[in-house]
Amino acid sequence: MVKHPDISRETHVLGDATVQIVVRAEHCDALAARHIAHVAVVDAAAPYTVVRTHLSGAFMQVCLSGEGQTLLDGRWYPHKPGSVSFAPAHVLHAFHCVPGRRWRLAWVRFMPQSVHSVDGAMAPTMSPFDGQVLEHAILGLAGEMQGAADPGTCVVWVDVIERYVARILAPLEREPRLVQVWNAVKADLARDWTLTDLAALANTSEEHLRRLCQKSLGRSPGKQLAALRIAHAAHLLATTPAKIEAIAHGVGYANPFAFSNTFKRLTGFRPSDYRAKPRAS
Repeated sequence: MVKHPDISRETHVLGDATVQIVVRAEHCDALAARHIAHVAVVDAAAPYTVVRTHLSGAFMQVCLSGEGQTLLDGRWYPHKPGSVSFAPAHVLHAFHCVPGRRWRLAWVRFMPQSVHSVDGAMAPTMSPFDGQVLEHAILGLAGEMQGAADPGTCVVWVDVIERYVARILAPLEREPRLVQVWNAVKADLARDWTLTDLAALANTSEEHLRRLCQKSLGRSPGKQLAALRIAHAAHLLATTPAKIEAIAHGVGYANPFAFSNTFKRLTGFRPSDYRAKPRAS
């Protein structure tokens, strides 16, 4: 059985066997212009572990080879080649190596002002995607930054990165029926949404809606609804002084205890503890 790290505190452990190639916005104007905080390619080995309890900007990560473990929706998932994970801003995010196995991955971390970090942009997700071209683009940018650092060439590499990010982070756009469903839900999270309501918005049967969500989002309609509600609640806890009970009602939980339990299950913290946590930069 895989042993997971403590997710109650900020953690960043590289280990002697891990190699990171990172390009940061403070050194690259082209990244800063796209509101990307940093990009990286990592060849990792245990004890490589990262826990972010208050992620201020969204985070996208592609597994290139090997296998790691990534926390999404309050559950640990095996992160294998050809899959990408996305963690929205203001949610608990964690990942770590499996002992005895190397893990190669590429990531893109967005600034808080990025459109990908905007509240409600996406729920946490794990979906299929081949990240080899993204890896080459990040390594190309890193190579340019170590050499001439020509601004025009850097823009070209960042443009390729941004285009692949757009492909990865647009699962809803590939299934138009889901767009209208989740846009309506995000506009009225306090409503007592039923599966019948959601299926009617998609103009399909309840069972077919389940299949569409599972294929496009990797989760059921009910879990997607909960993820959107808790993501918005986390955003409000991190950015406003609103009372926890008011936030619970505002995202569709009449029972504050049910809200607290769901919040704990998906983020690892009770709402009051989450609000008290310092935010990761």
